[in-house]
Amino acid sequence: MTSLLAHPTTALFLGAVLVAILKGQARSVAALVAPLLALWLVWQVPEGIVWQTHFLGVEITPFAVDRLSRLFATIFSIMVFSGALFSLNQTSRLELPAAFVYAGSAIGVTFARDLVTVFLFWELMAIGSTLVIWSAGTRRSYAASMRYLMVHLTGGVLLLIGVTAFIAETGQATFGAMTPHSVGTWFILAAFLVNAGAPPLSAWLPDAYPEASWSGTVFLSAFTTKTAVYALLRGFPGAEILVFVGLFMVFYGILYALLENDMRRILSYSIVNQVGFMVTGIGIGTEMALNGAAAHAFAHIMYKALLLMSAGSVFYVTGKRKCTDLGGIFRTMPLTAICGIVGALAISAFPLTSGFISKSMIAQAAADRHMTVAWLLLAAASAGVFLHAGIKFPWFVFFQKDSGLRPPEPPLNMRIAMILLSVVCVGLGVFYEPLYHILPYATDYRPYTADHVVTQLQLLLFAGLAFFVMLGWLRRTLTISLDFDWFYRRLGPALVRIAEAVIEAGRAAVRTAVFDTMRAVGAWLVARHRPDALLARTWSTSGMALGVMLILLAYLVGFYVL
Repeated sequence: MTSLLAHPTTALFLGAVLVAILKGQARSVAALVAPLLALWLVWQVPEGIVWQTHFLGVEITPFAVDRLSRLFATIFSIMVFSGALFSLNQTSRLELPAAFVYAGSAIGVTFARDLVTVFLFWELMAIGSTLVIWSAGTRRSYAASMRYLMVHLTGGVLLLIGVTAFIAETGQATFGAMTPHSVGTWFILAAFLVNAGAPPLSAWLPDAYPEASWSGTVFLSAFTTKTAVYALLRGFPGAEILVFVGLFMVFYGILYALLENDMRRILSYSIVNQVGFMVTGIGIGTEMALNGAAAHAFAHIMYKALLLMSAGSVFYVTGKRKCTDLGGIFRTMPLTAICGIVGALAISAFPLTSGFISKSMIAQAAADRHMTVAWLLLAAASAGVFLHAGIKFPWFVFFQKDSGLRPPEPPLNMRIAMILLSVVCVGLGVFYEPLYHILPYATDYRPYTADHVVTQLQLLLFAGLAFFVMLGWLRRTLTISLDFDWFYRRLGPALVRIAEAVIEAGRAAVRTAVFDTMRAVGAWLVARHRPDALLARTWSTSGMALGVMLILLAYLVGFYVL
């Protein structure tokens, strides 16, 4: 019981209950205190196994602490507090409790050291996040939440198969470093990649996240994909296939973000892109790369939440989400625009921001391993990030041709949340040592060398020049970008309708054939059994005697011959 009370997840689950039943100021206090309590608990529990038991003959460790789990639990707790502060004036009674369950489950995964507990929290996380999307209360959000749930239940089935096979293969459920060489480990890896947003099953992210409320998207950006990053760090460090998966995610996210018109879909595709950097680092597998992936996950949660808070604030005060409907609103929303720019610079890894001190570690790890192609691709991707998130998002939302909109700044709590994250993004970029100190492995890496700074500034400046040179091509129109979800949103239902038509036609043909056969048999029976038919009429004695004689003759012939 003591271990359960000391678990940070308990604080968030109790917070979910209080937020659901309380109203007014008491509800706001509970929403802010619960995450702070969870953060305090994260740092009170000593490293090592806190709670261990047995289940069906398998050793279960639901609660254990090390540097990696503490790092992710810390940023998850901070993110819940920031998201709760931002959403204090959210009218939905469902969103905050669902978000607390969602975040608490993510923290539960980080402290789990067995695959059974990971699976339980994994599925609970899917339910909580689905409710966050659903709580927006629109027809589009409900449809998106159902598609989202379908994909994540598929991922859950893959994880269940993998965990079952792994336990059958090894006789244990320990969650630690694995190599994808067996049925169980391949299924587990596939399940983790589904939640990480790896193509081809990545379209769930830009499909579902923008349909959440102006505050719900902030919560969604932080937990599902980053919990998957944690799981990959814990379970598959150094798996070379992740280098290829990660690089594909990097450019896939850039391409679709450049094509998008919806500001929150731009940032959703950007999540896929940024997680790709982390997955690549995990695949490289050195201590530097794993530190870089962990640090980048930490930094990414902050600046992505800031970007989505900026976009959510615009959506909150204007009701508009497409770049073609916005522009020129920096005049009346200067604070929101500044915070959005800070987030854009951080995601672009601009020096003196959090993205620079984390992303450069992954690139340096590729260089240290002499992975020249990977290093070049990561450098090119950094320029692409600046194009779609560093410039495109703030330019088209805040600075392009005046749309005539004059919206006010969002409410005070939303402004405070954005300012807080802006300070963190810049603070981590300047004072990075505390973050480096809590990374999984000790490091003496120094990001601010002349080589790193000059190279990154060159990339960003030339990317900025390319943006304005190609501005006419990059200007968005009212178009729809087709992604892999077309297969289950359009092609899938069409195939189902075709299958239904074929099955119905087959059923009709079989039904017709059966009825025709029954009518033919009935006619045959009627023809032979009506009063004047052959089998119903009275036979003569001589005819009966002849018939019996023929039967006896056939019997005798059969007896002697056979």
